[in-house]
Amino acid sequence: MNDSYFSGLGVFLVDTLVGLYVFALMLRFLLQWVEADFYNPISQFLVKLTHPPLRYMRRLIPSIHRVDTASLVLMLALQILADYVVFSLQQISASPASLVVVAMGQLLELLYNILFYSILISVVLSWVAPRGYNPAVKLLNDLTDPILGFFRRFLPPMGGIDLSPLVALIALQFFKMAIMPLLQQLIAILN
Repeated sequence: MNDSYFSGLGVFLVDTLVGLYVFALMLRFLLQWVEADFYNPISQFLVKLTHPPLRYMRRLIPSIHRVDTASLVLMLALQILADYVVFSLQQISASPASLVVVAMGQLLELLYNILFYSILISVVLSWVAPRGYNPAVKLLNDLTDPILGFFRRFLPPMGGIDLSPLVALIALQFFKMAIMPLLQQLIAILN
């Protein structure tokens, strides 16, 4: 067994465990932002999973309006720590500033993925089971309705066909294509 074998296992474990927890934090942050149903079983699961560290952090980092800044700081700190450990295991050197930018890029990509796939799944579910109730579908709709509602305000009626999901997906992809290369250039400058 060589070192790359164990470092590969370590990278997998760190990426997976921290990634899942950061995903849960991001979902909690987004559901709190859109004021989704707090008593939904999935919301309750996310709150119980993420509450222990946030309980202490909120004493030091207050929320700003509807923005749960403690969640944002915890997500960023965990992602920076995970990136530092992964880079160390892979024997890659990175400056602290580039670690921050890499972590921010990963969080933006996670945000993009959550919103993109939430919209896509909600569209498919509206075709398959338009009248069914499910706690997950309810949260999905709570998450996507503010975004789709924004685009619906600018789109004229199209004979019963809602084009807001298509426009929202195009807008999300555009912003991803505009922001990610800039972050990659910034990382290259910082290293």
